[in-house]
Amino acid sequence: MYVLSVAASWEASGLISETDMSTSYRALFSARGTRAFALAGLLARLPLPMTGIGIITLLSRTHGSYALAGAVSATFVLAYALLSPPISARVDRYGQARVLPAAAALSALGMLALVANTHWHAPDWSLFVWAALAGTMPSMSAMVRARWTAMFRGQPHLQTAYSLETVLDELTFIGGPPVSVGLSVVAFPQAGLLLAALLLILGVSALVVQRSTEPPPSSDARSHGNGSVLRSSRVRLLAGLMVAMGVIVGTVDIASVALAAHLGRPAAASLALSAYAAGSCAAGLLFGAVAWRIPLHRLLLFGGIATAATTSPLLLAGSIPALSAALLLAGAFFAPTMIVAMSLVERLVPAARLTEGMTWLLAGLNIGVAMGAAIAGQVVDGQGARAGFAVALAGGAAVLLLAGIAHHRLRASSVNTDAAA
Repeated sequence: MYVLSVAASWEASGLISETDMSTSYRALFSARGTRAFALAGLLARLPLPMTGIGIITLLSRTHGSYALAGAVSATFVLAYALLSPPISARVDRYGQARVLPAAAALSALGMLALVANTHWHAPDWSLFVWAALAGTMPSMSAMVRARWTAMFRGQPHLQTAYSLETVLDELTFIGGPPVSVGLSVVAFPQAGLLLAALLLILGVSALVVQRSTEPPPSSDARSHGNGSVLRSSRVRLLAGLMVAMGVIVGTVDIASVALAAHLGRPAAASLALSAYAAGSCAAGLLFGAVAWRIPLHRLLLFGGIATAATTSPLLLAGSIPALSAALLLAGAFFAPTMIVAMSLVERLVPAARLTEGMTWLLAGLNIGVAMGAAIAGQVVDGQGARAGFAVALAGGAAVLLLAGIAHHRLRASSVNTDAAA
């Protein structure tokens, strides 16, 4: 009721022109083929959050070393962040049907080799090699967003589609890790990674056979001959902003678990983190259901201000209820800010390079999550659980700074960053 009343006040003030959530999302799936590729994309993106935690669970149980498990998992995350944008660039040029099967097969091969190496007790160095090969996993979130963009480019429905995809990303990161860990504990250590490989192959196969909604590849050499889209300073700003947002997410994960353990309620960490995800999902769905009359560059600035402001209460959390409330508030601005960033990159990069552009933002987010977790872990070990949230505060300050710079440059540029009418 509170969310609806806020939306009603926004509509009355002229900030938005539409708040019918059910109609907005129903319109997305009225187009032919959207249900099928959305479901295939959901299946294919589950392996990403399952693989990192699956490697940790596997190696901690078979090798008894969390240090080795963390290092190998970090190798996978880093390889994914570095390799997924070039893979997406090839998708832009040659099409999803030609590139995705090969990339997914290499990634699945890397996961299967990891499983085999742990079974046959291969040297530890080989684990890093296969984890890097598993990092050839394509950015399935970007692939599905590219299909929505090809279908609804220039229409208000596109913002709704981006909102839906951000919420689905959240849900996979909520549901994927418990499934991977649960299988590895209940069945056998390799089970989580094996399921991730299977889901990747099935999901990619289900997506690429849907040729009618596949974005057409661009074979124009002029569209691909100027290097990476990351050469654009505005794209770099947005990618950097996503790194900063990822730092907040990685910090929240580590510091929340540490604080719950410090309070003697380790199991309650999952409830607190669920509040963060719930706030983000609810805000994302609401954001996508309305047509904003505010330019996108200004929405990005508002998101940066709100993100920075809502990290501060985390430092004051001294109980599980207080932590949950602070995380609910902080999460409410994650999805909307990410949606705006994706909408901006769609207008900043050439249509022929869109998948690559969105993948750089998603890669930045993953790099930030890994950085935040690593830095917060060091702070927690040295100064305690609550001190770890200071890393999130620093991440929020970086988001605000980068959002401010991006707002200034986008407002002064000729790029049309007006909100969809």
